[in-house]
Amino acid sequence: MYIDLVVLIILILVVVMFFKRFSSFVFFMAIVDIFLRIMTFIKYNIELKDITYIIDKYLPESIFDIIHKYTNGIVSTILDWCFVVIMIIFLSYIIKIFLKKKKI
Repeated sequence: MYIDLVVLIILILVVVMFFKRFSSFVFFMAIVDIFLRIMTFIKYNIELKDITYIIDKYLPESIFDIIHKYTNGIVSTILDWCFVVIMIIFLSYIIKIFLKKKKI
């Protein structure tokens, strides 16, 4: 079942079409990954079986989980490194925003 991959690709296309900036793509990827990791945390730490079942059935654990679910070998390694580069760029954006604020 490719529903998680299809939804992710459609959302990426929508973000790219509407915002047309690379930074929007980077922020979107980071938001999706953080959301998936929070849902994974909830899945493992809330004892309600219904919530755990729904999260486990419909949501992957992270972007890496989606990559490894549909690819393997060198393609998987390349996509992993591309995602790591995107997260490094996201971190640099966040650091720039933090330093511009200067209100601590």
